[in-house]
Amino acid sequence: MPRLILAALAAAACLSAPLPAQAQAPAKPARLGLCAACHGESGRAPIKGTPHLAGQDLDYLKSALAAYRSGARDVAVMRAAVGALSQAELDQLAAWYAQQPPAP
Repeated sequence: MPRLILAALAAAACLSAPLPAQAQAPAKPARLGLCAACHGESGRAPIKGTPHLAGQDLDYLKSALAAYRSGARDVAVMRAAVGALSQAELDQLAAWYAQQPPAP
């Protein structure tokens, strides 16, 4: 009998335990308009030849932004766009685009 009570208490404890919070999508970055002009707010670029950013790997996006900032990726418009942004702003933009559903 005590074993049955302990099992019931254990089951009740498991059922009442809070579920882990689901990862929430990041808030829309304040500087999104700068990127959205070419890459689209949702990461689906409206301009032919401009890369879609939606659903890209977060680490890849952070690495690419760092390379544009340093000049390792020599694209003048990107270097100018990211040069004025803080690291926190770049991280927010990368997180935003990584969380968007990928373009078909």
